[in-house]
Amino acid sequence: MQQIPAIVIADATALDFLNSVATPVDSAVEWLDDGAGLVSWLDQTQLVPRAVLEEMRSRALPGELDDVAERARNLREWFRAFVQKHRGHPLKENDLKELEPLNRLLERDESFRQLVPASQEGKAFELQVERRWRSPESLLIPIAETLARFVCSEDLTYVKACEGPTCTLLFADHTRGHARRWCSMAMCGNRAKQAAHRQRLKERC
Repeated sequence: MQQIPAIVIADATALDFLNSVATPVDSAVEWLDDGAGLVSWLDQTQLVPRAVLEEMRSRALPGELDDVAERARNLREWFRAFVQKHRGHPLKENDLKELEPLNRLLERDESFRQLVPASQEGKAFELQVERRWRSPESLLIPIAETLARFVCSEDLTYVKACEGPTCTLLFADHTRGHARRWCSMAMCGNRAKQAAHRQRLKERC
């Protein structure tokens, strides 16, 4: 089990995935270091239903989830390179060819739709997307969907890196005026305020 809860501060789950390895304070933390770490991160971010994760954990062969965690890390670093290359400006249609590895992964999905009781009053039924979770590898599909939705809906102009001197966290700046500078005020924002306060005191002496 991970001793440190997953960091979910990016205002975009795809960037939270990139932040699953990070240096939020002084030392690097890897949340996807093995199969147990991957399952824990998927549970905390609610990308996969807990019942599915428990089933996968119970029937996976030795080392199988560790192999999937390694593939997740490889996917993460490939997508990080894409985001770092393109952040600061909008994506263009000809950027699609770089996303071919994501399309290849999405091709493996086994999703289908089912009629279920409606969640809204006044309706009897609704269509709900379900998925066949045939192997631990299928745990990568919800991650791939998240990355795909991100590149379809997010303006990479406003994807930023935290200005904390040692922080490596990324976030989507959805604030008015796009003035966000820190991964969070509780972490790097407060440290910056304290450092500025100490500097002012020093200058007065």
